[in-house]
Amino acid sequence: MKLTVVGGGSTYTPELIDGFARLRDTLPITELVLVDPAADRLDLVGGLARRIFAKQGHDGRITTTSDLDAGVAGADAVLLQLRVGGQAAREKDETWPLECGCVGQETTGAGGLAKALRTVPVVLDIAERVRRTNPDAWIIDFTNPVGIVTRALLQAGHKAVGLCNVAIGFQRKFAALLDVAPSDVHLDHVGLNHLTWERAVRIGGPGGEDVLPRLLAGHGDAIADDLRLPRPVLDRLGVVPSYYLRYFYAHDEVVRELGTKPSRAAEVAAMEKELLEMYGDPALDEKPALLAKRGGAFYSEAAVDLAAALLGGGGSPYQVVNTYNNGTLPFLPDDAVIETQAAVGPEGAVPLPVAPVDPLYAGLVANVTAYEDLALEAALRGGRDRVFKALLAHPLIGQYAYADGLTDRLIAHNREHLAWA
Repeated sequence: MKLTVVGGGSTYTPELIDGFARLRDTLPITELVLVDPAADRLDLVGGLARRIFAKQGHDGRITTTSDLDAGVAGADAVLLQLRVGGQAAREKDETWPLECGCVGQETTGAGGLAKALRTVPVVLDIAERVRRTNPDAWIIDFTNPVGIVTRALLQAGHKAVGLCNVAIGFQRKFAALLDVAPSDVHLDHVGLNHLTWERAVRIGGPGGEDVLPRLLAGHGDAIADDLRLPRPVLDRLGVVPSYYLRYFYAHDEVVRELGTKPSRAAEVAAMEKELLEMYGDPALDEKPALLAKRGGAFYSEAAVDLAAALLGGGGSPYQVVNTYNNGTLPFLPDDAVIETQAAVGPEGAVPLPVAPVDPLYAGLVANVTAYEDLALEAALRGGRDRVFKALLAHPLIGQYAYADGLTDRLIAHNREHLAWA
């Protein structure tokens, strides 16, 4: 089995490698190719990756290349984890929206739109080259904004499934609080990527007992602290929102906070510098503890599970993924991409039936889906007016003066990445 990671020079990659090594019975990789245009980073990450495999007794071969076509040739699955513009572009995404009084974040709001505009054309080019080389390969997208990128891939006819680590993070956290195995925890996870709610936590499968009320009663304070939301909000909602919902439920508070501290991008850039220095140490043969602060917790387990299921070698029968709605949420178009529990196998991902969604959540999901429609149109066709309309439609913006100012800033800060600008 050959698997290719595009963006293999990422400091995330050793987390992924560690999962591949530990879970080799689930996903028996014989060849792993790390592809990245940054040859210096690729050498450091590739060296550590080989040492991790060797220490854990994995006999798979790891190669590195900056040649995308060679790297994806013959791959059974291609995992995308790229960041167009690097941390420098992310730093801008997190700062210029604050000038207009709007949240600055890499996947949410105006910053998220900028990332989509930079990313979608690049991902589609990669996918076309994968299709030319190996049309049967599955594409697993971990590149943000996952919902928009996955929809672009599916609309273009690619064999693609989107992946995020939010759901598996909740699954592992709830399992620890309940003192049960993670595989016993089934989430009623509904919404869009980075806009989801856990409406039930069932033990033993989709039809199991819902223990969410017990979780909130016994551990509500700890869950609320993790989400940085007041405990009474969880009690009144009776659900556990994704931590990205804080940008919606406490927008002005978040904007004030972001204006008083260094950006997350600056923190990550400093962390990456330190991690890359560690990766260059020939004695290091395991992922360093610092990597846990980089983000992406349980990403490797989720990626292994999804790849194994798609390639027919195992994996959990039900997984939270990003895929076409196809009537699952009747208030959305069939070709909207939702994030939900799905049955996953060699034919792809089929969403499980979802109970009716409360208007409190359905309204926001529908609004953000409309924004994503316009965002994808802007990413595919370009143009200032399309960017403006997407920003105006976003529920965190919604005023023409804000949308105008943000449009000008977005284009100014991303001109080198926008062919039409």
